[in-house]
Amino acid sequence: MGRETDVLYDVAVMHYIEGQTMEAIARTMGVSRSTISRLLKEARERGYVRISVQPVDEESSQLVQWLASSFRVKATIVPVPFGASEYQRLDSVSAMAASVFSEMVKPGDVIGVAWGNTISRVAGHLQPRAVSGLTVVQLNGAVGVAGRGIPYAGALIQTIAAAFGAQIVTFPVPAFFDRASTRDALWKETAVSSIRAVQQRANMAVFGVGSLDSAIPSMVYSGGYLHPSDMETIRREHVVGDVCTVLLRGDGTWKDLALNARASGPTPDMLRKIPTRVAVVAGAGRVPAVLAALRAGVITHLIIDRDTAIRLQRAASRNDHGSARR
Repeated sequence: MGRETDVLYDVAVMHYIEGQTMEAIARTMGVSRSTISRLLKEARERGYVRISVQPVDEESSQLVQWLASSFRVKATIVPVPFGASEYQRLDSVSAMAASVFSEMVKPGDVIGVAWGNTISRVAGHLQPRAVSGLTVVQLNGAVGVAGRGIPYAGALIQTIAAAFGAQIVTFPVPAFFDRASTRDALWKETAVSSIRAVQQRANMAVFGVGSLDSAIPSMVYSGGYLHPSDMETIRREHVVGDVCTVLLRGDGTWKDLALNARASGPTPDMLRKIPTRVAVVAGAGRVPAVLAALRAGVITHLIIDRDTAIRLQRAASRNDHGSARR
């Protein structure tokens, strides 16, 4: 093995197995971040990194099989170093998700993206790769109670679109409307209905799973997108989290939650019409929410850290409600 291949192997191990960021590797090796980015890209192109096909160990392989048999989900289990902080855990999962997601993208795809902390991290790890005829469309609105949110979501969608040289379609509406009747009326407007038509043509969706109790707060609940009274209602209704701003109970039910009539994102029924649905999850605090999302049937591909996957399996075995009511 020559020195060049040694370097490619070492960099790939540090990033994908040990969970080190590109910045940390660059400091260790005394080179620039762009050099590390180039080496990682070359490692992938030359076959040193095969992310989506080989479980990293027997336990991960068992988790992959369990997720496939229990929820018909194709999983990528991400190892995280012992003692890693929640932010390091999120960064490791996001780096892996960026690579897996990028490999899945094909010319002509319409990709629906739901904004959030996790997908923002994924976007930051994407390596530029031009894909012809690609469209990236925002799945859920991002205007909050105080009128903020558009720059955050807009920048996220733009980053993902720029990585692939894609056309961008934003969705400039509130994350949650004050009244369901207002949302229903706006959906009839030509400008909005044309964007929703693009959303409905999506053949891939990429999203995180929002949680009320995760160590890294979900933007839906911490970013001013809901009134305090709404938060009280959420707790009273036993909501555990959301996908694309549509709230879920622990058993995956959502239809009878009044707040969902005001949500701007696609419902689980709508989301399930998208053939490929990639969820990115990191951190034990998200276990109840991701289990609810699995029970709602909205995930086809799950990228998750190993510790959280272990906790997810334990939670499912303790309280298995079977398929969600839909």
